[in-house]
Amino acid sequence: MKIVGIIPARFASTRFPGKPLALIAGKPLLQHVVEQCEQAKSLSEIIVATDDTRIWEVAQNFCRVEMTLPNHPSGSDRIAEVAERIVCDAIVNIQGDEPLINPNVIDAVAHALADSEMSTAATPIKNLAELDNPNVVKVVVNAAGRALYFSRRTIPYLRDAASRPTAEQLVAFPFLKHLGIYGYRRETLLRLVKFPVSPLENAEKLEQLRALENGISLAVVKVDYDSIGVDLPEDVARVEKILREF
Repeated sequence: MKIVGIIPARFASTRFPGKPLALIAGKPLLQHVVEQCEQAKSLSEIIVATDDTRIWEVAQNFCRVEMTLPNHPSGSDRIAEVAERIVCDAIVNIQGDEPLINPNVIDAVAHALADSEMSTAATPIKNLAELDNPNVVKVVVNAAGRALYFSRRTIPYLRDAASRPTAEQLVAFPFLKHLGIYGYRRETLLRLVKFPVSPLENAEKLEQLRALENGISLAVVKVDYDSIGVDLPEDVARVEKILREF
């Protein structure tokens, strides 16, 4: 199976304009992401998908870059445009703001596509503050490791432990935090983006719910890794500190 890694990258960002090109330890953020992807054993090629010539000019120095239309509503739609014009069997959608993405996580998501149309990753929630944080997406899975539902709410609701402190709730149930990486078989991705925005997707503002609402099975691999993203300018110093400690 030929699997291509695609990194969607936009210049516009309300909280951090030009984020993909922000320098971290002397390199653009996007280059750090590409270099981590290059360590993954499952990817035959890595492509940056962007609608901005400034990103194209920089990224072509270390990666293949494909220009896309500017008006895509999601990263999945952006990479689908690229998927339509390349030859591959599957795609892994890697977030462009995670300079420390673990290559083993990429490989785990890619390998799950052997027996699933779509895949993603999750990790146990250990931080008490994340349990009730709507920016931390939770996922529940069935016995076969397929996603049942994703939510910004804390799921499942622990009826018998709801009144207990958060620390006790974390002990009572293995809550899972969704990590924003996706694998798709090529034909699944091209089919997915043709569906209209679904009611649950619109309510939660989570694009993966469109897949579930349209009957696409989503394998969830559990990993011992927590994403470290760059959302704000001050996150650059935090990542540089981690890189110095490696």
